[in-house]
Amino acid sequence: MESTNIHTLKDSYLSLAELYTILSEHYCLALSENSARLVQAGRDYLDQKMEREEGAIYGINTGFGSLCDVAIEGKDLEKLQENLVRSHACGTGAVIDPSFVRTMLLLKAKAFSQGRSGVRVELLEQLIFFYNNNILPEVFEQGSLGASGDLAPLAHLSLALMGEGEVYYNHEWQESAQVLKLLNKAPIKLKSKEGLALLNGTQFMLGLGINAYFEAKKLLYLADLAAALSLDAFDGRPEPFDALIHYARPHKGQIHTASHILDLLEGSELLQSSKKHVQDPYSFRCVPQVHGASKDLISYVASVFETELNSVTDNPTVFAEEDKIISGGNFHGQPLALALDAFAMAMAELGNISERRTYLLISGQRELPAFLVAKPGLNSGLMIAQYTAASIVSQNKQYCSPASVDSIVSSNGQEDHVSMGANAATKLQKVIDNVKTVLAIELITASQALFFREAKTSPFLESFLSAFREEVPFIEEDRIIQKDIVKARAFIDSLNLERELLFNE
Repeated sequence: MESTNIHTLKDSYLSLAELYTILSEHYCLALSENSARLVQAGRDYLDQKMEREEGAIYGINTGFGSLCDVAIEGKDLEKLQENLVRSHACGTGAVIDPSFVRTMLLLKAKAFSQGRSGVRVELLEQLIFFYNNNILPEVFEQGSLGASGDLAPLAHLSLALMGEGEVYYNHEWQESAQVLKLLNKAPIKLKSKEGLALLNGTQFMLGLGINAYFEAKKLLYLADLAAALSLDAFDGRPEPFDALIHYARPHKGQIHTASHILDLLEGSELLQSSKKHVQDPYSFRCVPQVHGASKDLISYVASVFETELNSVTDNPTVFAEEDKIISGGNFHGQPLALALDAFAMAMAELGNISERRTYLLISGQRELPAFLVAKPGLNSGLMIAQYTAASIVSQNKQYCSPASVDSIVSSNGQEDHVSMGANAATKLQKVIDNVKTVLAIELITASQALFFREAKTSPFLESFLSAFREEVPFIEEDRIIQKDIVKARAFIDSLNLERELLFNE
């Protein structure tokens, strides 16, 4: 195990803030006695139900999808589950970041711990073992329709539990069977219902969405900080951030953003200096409204994610106390798909307005040199850095075409409406990565512009700039700006914001 910190899986509510701590501080997992009892009770009930009844129970003694009417004999029930996992492991495209798979393992274990999935405690313990020992199965980006859950991605995760496929362990890709042998751990032998329980569920799209949310929380903070730097660099006015105007239109994110910008700029000589201009362009004047709208939307997304995190999304669902096994549609990803699409749009807007601020800073206005270089003409300065930002925000607009409005018929018409939530999740990752680059370019631009101002920004932002300039120094004359962008992105990645700054709702 890699940590002495332990999180005990229970059937109780888990918040995103708590999940962030568990993941970021590398907690190990343990199963509470009550959850172990619930899981075992669900399994015992399922076994007893199978013994006393001869009727079909979907996915337990039947085929899957459009093969749901094909009865499976008792002697083949375990083989049925193994076949399911192998046949559904059809993922293609890029291998997703192993850290995302770690989140998936935790989410699947959390779902099973509620005792509604009919799995054995042994299977849940296998998931916990993989999580605690950082054995991260190879999962591919493409293959899920997001309706019967994330079938293909979760099949690849499940293969590793069975000692098949590859895993990322000790900083390299290895065969799962070899790693389990090394750790003296047996592969899991699936029993009835267990393969289906593993494959049904939304843990792929949810896992990617949650990791995107954690990254977005940092970028939301950085977007405000970059905007504050740019405002001072552009000699912007403070009046649009006055609390009075925002309480006249009291959207929570708008009020928070205006207050945050003023906090960041407290003590700024530049902000309090006399201004020759009456108004600023919208990309400065409307920062509270634009950033705030994104924050409010992402708060809604967080509520969807938190509900899903605490849900059971495999099928059928076992209700032992009520003596019911219900085949329904909790694995359908539509709630997530819509939220993920909206999430991408909210993040893309942070990039859109950031690029506009970058453009204004290099435009030669307000006594700043064109392209923010001392000898424009001989030097092109940050001219093409703005081109890069413009290209990226345009690409984000293309990524923001919603996946959730699409559907396609599958499984011979049995699965005739799908969410495409997994596609929404994977393109969201690209949007967020692009926004990071756009904000990195704005930080470079604002830092460069502030060198041409005699007055100072706030003490807090001066301290931030000092650290930033250690990595990305002033551009005296033309150099390879791509290297600066890489360094600025690395600087953003290196920032460890306090949990209170990330979860300040």
